[in-house]
Amino acid sequence: MAHTTHVEDELTSQPECWTRAAALAEPHARALPAAGERVAIVGCGTSYHMAQAAAALREGAGRGETDAFPASEFPHGRTYDRVVALTRSGTTTEVLDLLRGLRGRTRTTAVTADGDTPVVRAADEVVVLGFADERSVVQTRFATSALTLLRAHLGLHPDGAVADARAALAEPLPGKLAACGQITFLGRGWTVGLAQEAALKMREASLSWAEAYPAMEYRHGPLSIATTGTATWMLGPAPKGLAEQVRATGALWIEGRLDPLAELVRAQRLALAVAAARGLDPDRPRHLTRSVILTS
Repeated sequence: MAHTTHVEDELTSQPECWTRAAALAEPHARALPAAGERVAIVGCGTSYHMAQAAAALREGAGRGETDAFPASEFPHGRTYDRVVALTRSGTTTEVLDLLRGLRGRTRTTAVTADGDTPVVRAADEVVVLGFADERSVVQTRFATSALTLLRAHLGLHPDGAVADARAALAEPLPGKLAACGQITFLGRGWTVGLAQEAALKMREASLSWAEAYPAMEYRHGPLSIATTGTATWMLGPAPKGLAEQVRATGALWIEGRLDPLAELVRAQRLALAVAAARGLDPDRPRHLTRSVILTS
């Protein structure tokens, strides 16, 4: 029987995790941003990319001004009604420092995978997604489950998302994709954060040259690296004419057909496939740890 990595096991459990995460939105509604609140969503690494996606979704839905920041770059001169922190481990130094600094001044909510960590004491309210916790360094299911929780809270978790996630796990990846020497992920609106996360997965798990941009920015310079042996992957609907322009360079164009969060699952699979082809262990990504804990 073939050995599977922790990250592979966790990746394949995402459809079930999304179902459970969506079901938590209603019972935890009071801990999550109310309509009209001015909100900042923060995180580090993968969690920051999910914050970007969630912020764009919320503001785009007319629920209130919503910003996203890396926890270390939070603008303390601004006033928010609530700050939501996404943190799988509940131990990340930058997140804890921010939440402690906001105590008594700004309402805070943490979404975490572990209810027995310092973030529970640092935040005013906590939503625990224990079923989405991970042993791996490379995040997959916690990130997408946290975003699913927030999508469901906004009423934007589509009925077909879980089915699309199952399809993303079952369908073969495009044959030439794993052999590409460079890949660029593109998004629009809320999927820009997903594109950033897809590129990060490629870098973390497979040490790949991967980049990400808002789709309309791709023509403003980054298109210059598109050529035979590279790929451009669109998460969500593409701007008119972009697919044809990319194909004309000789690059492989991948059109996102599924719910964009399910397309991210496909990108996660690609990262593992490339890692395997290169003889890399995605459970031991180079130079990385499961949580960044800094000492003063």
